Amino acid sequence: MSAAHVHTAAPVLATHGLRKVFGGLTATDNVSLTLATGARHALIGPNGAGKTTLVNLLTGTFPPTAGRIELGGDDITALPSHVRVQRGLARTFQINQLFMGFTPEETLALAVAQREGLARRMLKPLGSFAPLVDEVADLLARFHLTDFARRRVRELAYGQQRLVEIALAVAARPRVLLLDEPVAGVPTGESGEILDTLAALPADVSVLLIEHDMDLVFRFATQITVLVNGAVLVEGPSEAIARDPAVKAAYLGEAVHG
Repeated sequence: MSAAHVHTAAPVLATHGLRKVFGGLTATDNVSLTLATGARHALIGPNGAGKTTLVNLLTGTFPPTAGRIELGGDDITALPSHVRVQRGLARTFQINQLFMGFTPEETLALAVAQREGLARRMLKPLGSFAPLVDEVADLLARFHLTDFARRRVRELAYGQQRLVEIALAVAARPRVLLLDEPVAGVPTGESGEILDTLAALPADVSVLLIEHDMDLVFRFATQITVLVNGAVLVEGPSEAIARDPAVKAAYLGEAVHG
């Protein structure tokens, strides 16, 4: 990812002292994180560091034990997940959440129709809504899915299924896109295409990437936050994180050697 993304001073997403306790286990420990508008920001850390728990807090899947979450300066801490989506916060999952009997075209058409309040009218032929058809065609092309548009999702390679899921999240026109391990389980030969599509995401969409693949992280992200034991170990530009001795000791050595 080039440094062409211009960050404004006001963060589009921020957490303040975010904490989540499950019984006696502190999964997220006083995490304060800011995501700049247009950011390409990665969240890394060893297994059990609390990365997915943090994403679940951001999206409203879990309520925090303490702390605050802001989207565009508004407090969304108590808002349900679907309202956060409506306000521009979208996510993908470690394991895809697609309807396997649908085609990519049908999946994206339903997502766009729901966003535009047309879902109840989708009993009419897809061609009845020209703007919707055009947008779906654009999404299919952008995510290299045009040739597979009318095949069932279950028939697609896993990497293509992940592309459908990312396209589905983008169809919501998010201000913030949370990508939870987008290449998890994807064969090496297919992960490059996912990276290419991530690099081509709209510049005004702020991306928080949660990923174990360090090659993907350092090729995509300009800013990195490292979580260890639920707390922020360090945060900074990707070049500085790559050189940080504490990060190497806590995580990068493990990622490279084991």
